[in-house]
Amino acid sequence: MPGYPLINREPIYAALFNLLAATSGITTSSRILKHWDDVPSADQPALFMAQGNQSAKTERGKPTLWTLDAKVYIYVKTDGDQVPSSVINPILDAIEAALSGNAAENVQTLGGLVDYARIEGTIETDEGTLGTQAVAIIPISILAS
Repeated sequence: MPGYPLINREPIYAALFNLLAATSGITTSSRILKHWDDVPSADQPALFMAQGNQSAKTERGKPTLWTLDAKVYIYVKTDGDQVPSSVINPILDAIEAALSGNAAENVQTLGGLVDYARIEGTIETDEGTLGTQAVAIIPISILAS
């Protein structure tokens, strides 16, 4: 029996997904990643979340610190002359705001489940080379102890 409580991953990933799936402008959301070609235009803007790497930092006499990664995929398909970035940028802004948490602490704890969940790293975007299909991949880092 461990001396410190163990993390419970599923409630953490579920809370992150539920937070981000509620983003204004999202039509379709799932934790099962699909390729944008498999998501009809009528079902976009779409949000998909995939779990990433998980790393542990241990120190004798202290609880394990876990860093859990996730990637959030945003797909936006436009028609006519509408610029895809004009649709995807407000969604990215809303996701950033959701991960900012409360104004007093500027941290998102997913209801107290984690120390933080935040965007960390480079947001990959493709707007133009795919024509009217835009894609953004957002790296999320979660610290849990």
